[in-house]
Order: sequence, then structure tokens, then C-alpha cells
Amino acid sequence: MSEAIQILQKYWKHETFRAPQEAIITSILERKDTFALMPTGGGKSVCFQIPALMNPGMGLIISPLVALMKDQVANLQKLDIKAIALTGGIGTEEMIDLLDNCQFGNYKFLYLSPERLQSDWILERIKNLPINLIAIDEAHCVSQWGHDFRPSYLKISQLKTHFPKVPFVALTASATPRVEADIITQLGLEHPAVFRKSFARENIAYMVFEVEDKLFRAEQILRKNPEPSIIYVRNRKSCLDVSQQLQTLGFKATFYHGGLTSKEKDKNMQLWMNEEVQVIVATNAFGMGIDKANVKTVIHMQLPENLENYYQEAGRAGRNGEKAFAVLLSSPSDIFQAKDQSIHVLPDRKFLLEVYVKLCNYFRIAYGEGINEVFSFNLNTFCSKYGFPTLRAYNAMQFLDRQGIVTLSQEFSEKITMQFLIPSKEVIRYTSLNPNDEEIILTILRTYPGIYDMPTAFNMALIAKKSNHSEAEVSQVLKKLQEKEIIAYTSKNNDAVLIFNEVREDEKTINRIAKYLEHQNQLKVDQLQSVLHYVNDKNTCKSQLLLEYFGEKDSKPCGICSYCISKNKTKTDIHLVVKEILEVLKTADLNSREIEKVVPFASKDIIFALQMLLENEIIILKPNNQYTLRK
Repeated sequence: MSEAIQILQKYWKHETFRAPQEAIITSILERKDTFALMPTGGGKSVCFQIPALMNPGMGLIISPLVALMKDQVANLQKLDIKAIALTGGIGTEEMIDLLDNCQFGNYKFLYLSPERLQSDWILERIKNLPINLIAIDEAHCVSQWGHDFRPSYLKISQLKTHFPKVPFVALTASATPRVEADIITQLGLEHPAVFRKSFARENIAYMVFEVEDKLFRAEQILRKNPEPSIIYVRNRKSCLDVSQQLQTLGFKATFYHGGLTSKEKDKNMQLWMNEEVQVIVATNAFGMGIDKANVKTVIHMQLPENLENYYQEAGRAGRNGEKAFAVLLSSPSDIFQAKDQSIHVLPDRKFLLEVYVKLCNYFRIAYGEGINEVFSFNLNTFCSKYGFPTLRAYNAMQFLDRQGIVTLSQEFSEKITMQFLIPSKEVIRYTSLNPNDEEIILTILRTYPGIYDMPTAFNMALIAKKSNHSEAEVSQVLKKLQEKEIIAYTSKNNDAVLIFNEVREDEKTINRIAKYLEHQNQLKVDQLQSVLHYVNDKNTCKSQLLLEYFGEKDSKPCGICSYCISKNKTKTDIHLVVKEILEVLKTADLNSREIEKVVPFASKDIIFALQMLLENEIIILKPNNQYTLRK
């Protein structure tokens, strides 16, 4: 393994492997099918990247996460390792160019989504590539019991017939025993070497607090732990609201969600990565590929959809091995909100069909047509036109996306169109007078031969790459041409790009995927029950509850979670708490936050005492949320 360690040290600057990385790499080098269950932050990507680098040929990496693919490819390119990602929105001609590069350009990694394998011509091209391993990332997507099941993953096993001697590597950070067994079956792994790293994170204190005022409790936690922190919320509005509220309280905070442009995402993320701000408030769009070692606290302000996501998000704390906190703040109303946000908004078959038909009508796609057509898409405008509830329609769109019927890119994209306004001979004359612009202009003309006749969709990154210039240099030339009225140039932001992957067949399309819809809806109900069990169980260590969910039955109490601490604490005499509250209420009417500041007891004891006083009609809660003594 000396060569593997040398590669690790050269490219990743680590002196040694973490368990079980070395054993997984050895298994792959021995050309064995391999299953690796490694919790988030365990360094899964190194396990397939190093053996791919050690062997002739290239690694084929299949992943459903566009952001993660882009992130890994960018990181490999920074290390001068040749890597390509075939993501959504790439046209056929560009796809052919990229696959040519794979075949003749000594590339070491090809990343693609499982949906790409459904294109026969792409599969034909891949069959001719010198593949040395096939890694399936986020492998839980192959299982119907997994939290992000995608039928397109089921077709990966077909690669076995084309690459019978190439090792398959299935990797996931979150799989229950049932999901693990299903992955091995569905991918057709032959006598796989199985590696499971324990889900135990001994340095993370899992805390669950029932509180009335979540922002106040978050403020207390962040002041006590001023190191880098993440606060997870469920929607974009909460993202902005909580970030602004924290700023008002004097914290340096920013936010991150799927509706930001790529530039805004990068800017806000770098503010937090560089510790110019303490807190980043985020939806679950944040986190893939983020590896910041010294995150002290991860706070969830609302209940997560499932324990798989919660474990991954909470696991972004404490990667440096030092004590860290994963805090879940709950209130009695959370259960109703979670059901409203997670269960009541699930689309049934009838609603899914209605959304799909209206979507096709919206873009004027005729029956039997529409494959590979691309549109800019605004969900709110679509829902407004047809009177659809936004969240339920969004879930229907997400389901269609996961089934591969459509591809919905939620990243903002800059839609650019361009047309030359002067004859071609005048353009050539301009290039001869402006030789510095010539290479970019000629690249545009070669790439878009119809650009004289009509406004043409324009890919800035492609032109920059083909002309060996930066995007900034291309943009500068376009600006100059526009000012001289040589081109007409328009640019506008759209909040999503929608690609139709199949011909329109209405009932036939929906009937084919309806069984998956029913299965996934029931799975979401079961997963929410598991979250509620985790929150409401007052008699078990929180770490043990998580480990048991992931199949680790014989763990010991962690000693540092909210349950373990409360168990070890001396029981508070609730009569003393009551006495203190009554004393302070004699001087003034106060809300719960103000009472917590002056009464020297734990928040949960104060809340319990207030409830007891209310039930016994000793105090009254006024409309302004202040407590007062009953006269």
C-alpha cells in the first residue's frame, strides 16, 4: 500500500488513512466488488479516487448530486487530475466533445448521473472507455427502502454485463440494514467485501430541547459557543428571517439556500468558511461536499424529514475530533407543522398526473413529443396559473425529477442569447482590426453557425473553454461588441431549468411510476414517526436511539447527550422554581424569556413550573405573552 499512501500524501496532504479507507482501497485493488457504509465526513471519495489513480484507465463515478459532482471535479482539477462531469443541461454536441476527451485525453475520472445511462448512445460510448472501476455514490438511492430512491439507479446493474471484470464500489453514508441488503441485491454485487464504520460519533453531544422561544435558546447556545456554527431550517424564508434576526442580536451571520445564484452561494459560503461570520443559516441545500473541521454547533430549528438527513447534517459538527454539539430545538406545535410540511403535502397519483399534464400543456408539448426539450421554469408562476398548492406541486416535480421523467435544476442559471447584427464580412474586418478579440469571436462563429440569423442560446463557459480564455475575458469582448452595436445580447436570471427526458404519454407515464409514489409516500410517513420517536423518547440516550435506527443494537449510553446529562443531574425541586417565579411576578409581568433571565433554573424546569401554575390558575397568560399573577 506504499503507493496508495504516497498518492494520499501527495494530493490530499494526509499522512495516514482513516479506518476503514485502507481496507476498502485494498479490496478494490484486488478487483472485488465492495460495499462501504461510512458516515458523513468519513472520507468516502478517497476510497475510489486513489485506486482509480493507481490503475491504468479511468474511474466511472455515478452520483445523483450535481453539486457534489461539480465540487469533486473542481477539487480534482485543482490537483491537476483530469476529471469531467456530465451533468444536466449539457447539449448533445458538447457531450460528444466531452466523451471524446475521455476516450483520447488521458482523463482519470468521469462523473455522471444515473439518468445519463438511460441514453443508449452514451452507454455505447462508455462501453468503449478504459474503465478501471465503477463507483456508485449515494448508493442508498438504489433501494426502495432508501430515503432518496431513484429508479434510474436500478439500471446501473446493467453495466455488469459490459464490465464483468471491473470492480463495483457502492458507497453510502446512511443505510439501515434493510437498505444495505437491498443495495447489494439491486446492484448485483458478487460476494462483496462489506465495510461498515460505526455511526457512533463519540465527540458529538446530541441535544434535544423542548423550548417556547427557539431563537432565544439558539442565541444562548451561540453566545456560549462562539465558534463556527450551522443552523438548519426548513425553507428559504426562514433562512433569511433567522439570519436577519441573528444579525439584529449582534451575531455575524449569513444564509444559504437553493434559490441563490451560484455567485451568491459561493460568496456566502466563503464568508463562513473563512470565519468572517460565525453562523450560516441554511436549508438542506447546504452541506454536500462541505468539509469544515472546526464546526462547534449544528442547530436544527425545525424537525428534520428523516433521521438519515438529520444524522448527516448533525455530523458536520466536530470533524476535528473535539467536543461539538448537535442541537434539535422542538416545541409542541412542531409535530403539526412537520405533518403539514412533510405528509399533508405529498402528491397522490391523481395530483401527480394533473401536474404532469398541465406542465406539458404549459410548455405546449404535444402528445408523443418533448424529449430533450429545455425550458426556463418558474414554479410560482406555474402554480399561480393552474391554482396548485406550491409545496405539493414542488413535491410532485421533485418526484418526477427523481423518476427521470424530467430534470429540474434548482440552481439559478444565467440565460444568455446573442445574435450578430452586421454581415459576416464586417465581422471578419472587425477581427482583423482587433486581433486580441479574434480567437473568442471566431470560436463563437464556429460553435454557433446560425448566430447571424436569429437570437441564439449562448454558453459562456463553453466558449471560454474552447477559446482558451476566462469567462471574464469572454464577457468583456461581448460587452465591447454590444456597445459597438455589432451584436444583440440579452441576459436574464431564471430560478430553474427544466428538461423533459421522455416523450409525453400522460397516463402511460404516470401509471409506470405510480407504484413508486405510493411506496415513497408510506416511507416518508414511517420516517417522520422515527424522527418523532427520537425527539419524544425521554428514557433513552439520544446517541443510542440514532445508532439503533442504523442497526447498531448493543451501544452504550454516550454520557454527554441531553438525556444522559439530565439523568446524571440532581432532580430540581420544582417547588423552589415555582417560588422563584411567583416572587419575580410580584414585581412585574414578564414573558417566558424574561423569566428565564432572572430565575436561576434550567429552561425545561421553568417551562414545567409555568405550565403547572397555569393549570392551577395561580397565574394567567396575557394576550401579549406575558405572565401575571391571578388577582
